[in-house]
Amino acid sequence: MHSPESTAAALADARALWQDTELPTSERVDALLGVMTVPEKVAQLGSYWPRGQVDRSDEDRSSAQESQVAPMDWVIRANDKTFEQSAEHGLGHITRGFGSEPVRPSVGIKHLRDMQEYLHRQTRLGLPAIAHEECLTGVTTMGATVYPAAIAWGASFDPGLIERMATAIGRDMADLGVHQGLSPLLDVVRDYRWGRVEETCGEDPYLVGSLGTAYVQGLQSQGIIATLKHFAGYSASQAGRNHAPVSMGPREFADVMLPSFEMAVRLGGVRSAMNSYSDIDGVPAAASTWLLTDVLRGQWGFTGTVVSDYGAVIFAHMMHKVAADPAHAAALTLAAGLDIELPDALAYPHLVGLVESGELDLSVIDTALRRVLTQKAELGLLDADWTMKTASPETIDLDSPSNRALAREIAEKSIILLANPQGLLPLSPTGSKVAVIGPVADQPSCMFGCYSYPNHVMSRMEDSGLGMGIEAESILAAATATFGQVTYAAGCEVSGEDSSGIAEAVEVASQADVVVLAVGDLAGLFGRGTSGEGCDVHTLALPGVQADLVEAVLATGTPTVVLAVTGRPYSMGSFADKAAAIVQAFMPGEEGAGAIMRVLTGSVNPSGKLPVAIPNGVGGQPGTYLGPRLAVMDDGMSNLDPTPLFPFGFGRSYTSFEVSDFALSSHSIAADGALTASVTLRNTGDRAGAEVVQLYLSDEYAQVVRPVKQLVGFVKVELPAGEAAHVTFSLHADRTAFTGCDPTRRIVEPGWFELRAGTSSDDLPLGDRFEITGQVRDVSRGRVLTTPVEVSPIRS
Repeated sequence: MHSPESTAAALADARALWQDTELPTSERVDALLGVMTVPEKVAQLGSYWPRGQVDRSDEDRSSAQESQVAPMDWVIRANDKTFEQSAEHGLGHITRGFGSEPVRPSVGIKHLRDMQEYLHRQTRLGLPAIAHEECLTGVTTMGATVYPAAIAWGASFDPGLIERMATAIGRDMADLGVHQGLSPLLDVVRDYRWGRVEETCGEDPYLVGSLGTAYVQGLQSQGIIATLKHFAGYSASQAGRNHAPVSMGPREFADVMLPSFEMAVRLGGVRSAMNSYSDIDGVPAAASTWLLTDVLRGQWGFTGTVVSDYGAVIFAHMMHKVAADPAHAAALTLAAGLDIELPDALAYPHLVGLVESGELDLSVIDTALRRVLTQKAELGLLDADWTMKTASPETIDLDSPSNRALAREIAEKSIILLANPQGLLPLSPTGSKVAVIGPVADQPSCMFGCYSYPNHVMSRMEDSGLGMGIEAESILAAATATFGQVTYAAGCEVSGEDSSGIAEAVEVASQADVVVLAVGDLAGLFGRGTSGEGCDVHTLALPGVQADLVEAVLATGTPTVVLAVTGRPYSMGSFADKAAAIVQAFMPGEEGAGAIMRVLTGSVNPSGKLPVAIPNGVGGQPGTYLGPRLAVMDDGMSNLDPTPLFPFGFGRSYTSFEVSDFALSSHSIAADGALTASVTLRNTGDRAGAEVVQLYLSDEYAQVVRPVKQLVGFVKVELPAGEAAHVTFSLHADRTAFTGCDPTRRIVEPGWFELRAGTSSDDLPLGDRFEITGQVRDVSRGRVLTTPVEVSPIRS
């Protein structure tokens, strides 16, 4: 038996090693592991959520009411331990110290520092915790910039722009002392009825993967760990219902659900991933060794940590019923590869008893623990001179002018002009009587996603007196500033069946020269909104009685711009031919109202493209462009026509573009070869603008059914009027790969393929065929994931 003196000496020796920054990280981690008790090890795999414990200023004290920000919140709240009780043996993570209730940066920093100092000075090992926050549309905390929702990033088709945004978000998080951000979502949309469409980048894996990888690179450039979610399959839940099972075959899963995540792992170097809540063909993602270990780590080489979505470990017992109790839920998910239980340690503390009883081998805990401690070493949390690094609270501006300028740029570049058949747009700021009508016109929060702080937290604290926490103009206010005096009628609420206000809206519309009719969503959580987590829908009709409002206003004959401010695509087929113009703005953020007005008046030339198609009818779901012939084409085999009203990748401009001179560098390549595909893009209009050149691949015949077409390359090109550019895509044979008859192998199969180029998935006027020769090639590991593109101006 060791004496207290020898134990203390061993700890001191080990501390000297794990704090030595000159040693390899693996040796530092080994030294720390060697002196940890089982309770200390398990504590590093857990977390603590400090809700309702912040010492607020007097002006914030009235907002101390509880708010649900996670599914089955009552289960997660079952942990009634104090911080000191939870931190007895240390902590792996601190959950959302800034993002659960309204706190100003100075208050949040003080509370986080108090917790970190306690861990550093009052626990035996003195290890600070990793502090994490949500950050999809900006840091989810009071007063932080609300950027456009992720579906708007998709509409921008501009990875570089999204990287800049994520860099700014990461900088703000670092100023607060936060280490990890729970973003981005790399779920690929398969059913528009799903409430979380707004949090995705769209329905194509290459678009989603390109934007998500850019976000990861931007966030991590500031020292913040990015977290991929929801790994994987979450967006393919049955009937678009949140948390519902995913009944998807292995080939579709591998070829549609996984590539975006693989890109962020292998190209972005992401340091964390979060599991999906859903089960995949009966196996919960949180308990899937195949997904969390074999694919993520074995095939892709991921070396970071896997964190649980909130409550996902205990859900294995309570919801999925694959574990008889919380203890065995903990053992099951940990063994599968889930390292850290968030947001509170509800199940993982039971691991101590399982080790002591011999039911769980300690090596399973050590495997996860090495990953956690490695990450802490990388963050400097094991260093001898550790102090909590933040900016001076007095200088922190989470909604700085530079942030707002970036939010404005993303909003402007994501707004999509869908139709302008009468040339009504752009509108003149003077000379016309403008009516602004619609339920989203006077609600700035309709422009924010469900994980924005105003909608995520502040919407349930209306009595706090704190408002939204940021300045955001409404569409009505922006229209008034743009056009002068305007008339206004809401017409109806965003949701609900009260149509009594439609008559007033008709009267207002009848007396105007032009109507801006703003319809759409109000994001919320778990049924408290029309879009967002747990806000799924039965059909793709506009919420409430908004479709009735649209029809009534259009019937007046006043030229009307239908402005859809939404988180998902809604059916417009019943009224599209009656509208003078249609504009789609996917939740454009705090600068969205001004951006919309600049697009409507032409000071900004629209350049957004649809990251999801706009359906013609309200039913017939699910359906996206990425499917085989019998899924996406009207071949007379069914009375249901799946053709969308506006296709994926579509968007108009106030100028015109021409794509010409398509050429392949070769018409035959080996199974490990490459070719280039080039086009000329010319601005044939009278003003500067931007166009997205898109390249699609079709596999003529294959051993399994393949999509009719799939996006394999894109680039957004800005051109002055009359100017042209040469666009060259470099396509490797690996970009034709798919999962064949053997669902465990991804292959490049010899045969004939076609490449087509254009400006949307349905506007592909140019193309040519090429052949891959040789033998079938297995590319299950390490295949080429991207299609590099070069843009060269053509000098006149």
